[in-house]
Amino acid sequence: MTSTGRFTLPSEENFAEKTKELAELWGADAIRNSDGTHLDESVLALGKKIYSAYFPTRAHNEWITLHMDETPQVYLLTGRVLAEADIVDVPLMDGFFEEQLKPNRDADPHKYWEVVDRTTNEVVDASLWTLDEDTDTVHVSGATPMHEYTVSFLAYIIWDPVEMYNHLTNGWGDKEHEIPFDIYHPATRKFVFDTFEQWLKDNPQVDVVRFTTFFYQFTLLFDQKQREKVVDWFGCACTVSPAALDDFEKEYGYRLRPEDFVDGGAYNSAWRVPRKAQRDWIDFLSGFVRANVKKLADMSHEAGKEAMMFLGDQWIGTEPYKDGFEDLGLDAVVGSIGDGTTTRMIADIPGVKYTEGRFLPYFFPDTFYEGNDPSIEGLDNWRKARRAILRSPISRMGYGGYLSLAAKFPKFVDTVTHIADEFRDIHDRTGGVAAEGELNVAILNCWGKMRSWMAFTVAHALPNKQTYSYYGILESLSGMRVNVRFISFDDVLEHGVADDIDVIINGGPVDTAFTGGDVWKNPKLTETLRAWVRGGGAFVGVGEPSSLARFQAGRFFQLADVLGVDEERYQTLSVDKYFPAVTPEHFITADVHVDPAAREAWEKAGYRIPLSGCGGGQGIKPLGGIDFGEPIANTFPVNEDVTLLRADGGQVQLAVNEYGKGRGVYVSGLPYSAANARLLERILFWASHNEDKYTAYSSTNPECEVAVFPDAGQYCVINNTDRPQSTDVALPDGSVEHFDLDQSAIAWRNL
Repeated sequence: MTSTGRFTLPSEENFAEKTKELAELWGADAIRNSDGTHLDESVLALGKKIYSAYFPTRAHNEWITLHMDETPQVYLLTGRVLAEADIVDVPLMDGFFEEQLKPNRDADPHKYWEVVDRTTNEVVDASLWTLDEDTDTVHVSGATPMHEYTVSFLAYIIWDPVEMYNHLTNGWGDKEHEIPFDIYHPATRKFVFDTFEQWLKDNPQVDVVRFTTFFYQFTLLFDQKQREKVVDWFGCACTVSPAALDDFEKEYGYRLRPEDFVDGGAYNSAWRVPRKAQRDWIDFLSGFVRANVKKLADMSHEAGKEAMMFLGDQWIGTEPYKDGFEDLGLDAVVGSIGDGTTTRMIADIPGVKYTEGRFLPYFFPDTFYEGNDPSIEGLDNWRKARRAILRSPISRMGYGGYLSLAAKFPKFVDTVTHIADEFRDIHDRTGGVAAEGELNVAILNCWGKMRSWMAFTVAHALPNKQTYSYYGILESLSGMRVNVRFISFDDVLEHGVADDIDVIINGGPVDTAFTGGDVWKNPKLTETLRAWVRGGGAFVGVGEPSSLARFQAGRFFQLADVLGVDEERYQTLSVDKYFPAVTPEHFITADVHVDPAAREAWEKAGYRIPLSGCGGGQGIKPLGGIDFGEPIANTFPVNEDVTLLRADGGQVQLAVNEYGKGRGVYVSGLPYSAANARLLERILFWASHNEDKYTAYSSTNPECEVAVFPDAGQYCVINNTDRPQSTDVALPDGSVEHFDLDQSAIAWRNL
């Protein structure tokens, strides 16, 4: 060990000696417990700072079993049932896990539930349906044959979803299920604060209260086979109650429908274009949650302890990038590090004294089992996080789970020793200051700043076939030499584009929160962005940017003139589209490796001559070198002045367009890879007319990246792979320095 500090170690009962040994190896200055573990006196006596996980709304079955109508609730949507006569029965719990969820039969179903004819989307009059409480079935009369019917119903959450996940993952057997409770109810709220007050008195040894988290779980519903059914890390579905719904109506002047929560089965996914009811509920919920979070933070401080929030589990209602978060008085935020994007999600949070990352793998038996090598995941996780830490440093690092499991894997122990020392070394060299950014890049979507580094996410840092082509934008940017911010369409409409923004990126599939949906019907938006680009701005579109689901004014991409590319939606097939010759050499594609034989075949196949029609070039083998992800079909250049950089298979994958004094760039998709990150970096520098800034401190090998720290007088080169790499780095004076880097290595030099 070469250094100490900035490291939080998980521990457990009867493990003091090994904890002490690993704390010395890893330089830990703090010890924490995890869900399902406790720290005994011998561990507490090691003299480290003590974190204690605290669950405000679970682990007290003695209370909630006496108040089962005060558990959190969720609106559930049944499966669609086809009516074959004028009477149809809709079972409530088919497809749901009955150990987790139970229909709320206490509140009047005819007031709080809804039956919908999904064929017409009309609400069925409450007089036409009844609930059979014995079978949990809704009987609907007056139905229209061959129409589908659903019921949106309130259900109690009777097993805490995270404790349930840990219980099932670790095989906790007959351990009592922990029942969550909802502090919206005054009696339970009083119990929560009284219990916490007593806990503070009973735990004087605790230095940091690690709230895991507060009151409302993100949407996490399971099916009858104990599989995840609905997972939305941003979902507010599990936050309702009749009392809250009634109070909302009093405050906002209108009543929310069950449909405002189940949303036709989408459950208000963050991908959905947010509607007024959804935004109002988020504001209403956030106000309630934050007032009570502040109370818990104040109580912690009065007891001489720090208050730390875990960005996960019951984090809904806190929204750390929503204005006012800094007023809660929290000392720190800790979150799970899944990749560079989730690292930035934690590191960039304003209004706290420090941030901490919980690295992977979690010390659970699904990873730490005989024959597996957890050090592989550990290093992979570190490499992903490190490139982001250089751009926005988290203050501390740590792990979670059962330390006794990790201790059985010596190679993993050595790996963590190396990672921890390297993490501290970065801080020591840079003073915790971020590397210099060359450009200011803004991600434009419906959510804006409130969901910084949270775009394109379904579940925390997990890949998804339909999202990876867009999530790669964030992952690339997380470790890139640019400054990143998130802006909303409302920001642009109300204030225009800020003077210091160099590039705006808009990307995603049509009719989502990330491309904007109907906001593009507002001519002020297109006017503002067109004027900004023509005046010298840069607009990058990915996938189906600026798109409208309905064909409008002859365009699908409303900024097709800026991008130079549009998408055929089968409305203008009778209008020919002419493809100009593809340009093989360009600043943007300079680092794309193409086999010479492939280039020769490409040229012979005709890509140097103009092509016509949306099928132009179809059947010609792609050139390769770039992964554009899931294809966007039928894209085409809007005129022959557009510069095509890639147009395989009869559609455009990459194109650039001069637009007044500014530039537009279209990319069909950008999954994360070193090559794609390099491609995006070159796109940003070219689009913003900053090609002259590109060379200094650039790496010739895309697998290696450079970070510059002017105040510290140093720069570093990192190898983002598990293989040795070589690269040359161009310096501002025109000289070049060569680096041979071992796997995962980092090398430092003075400026």
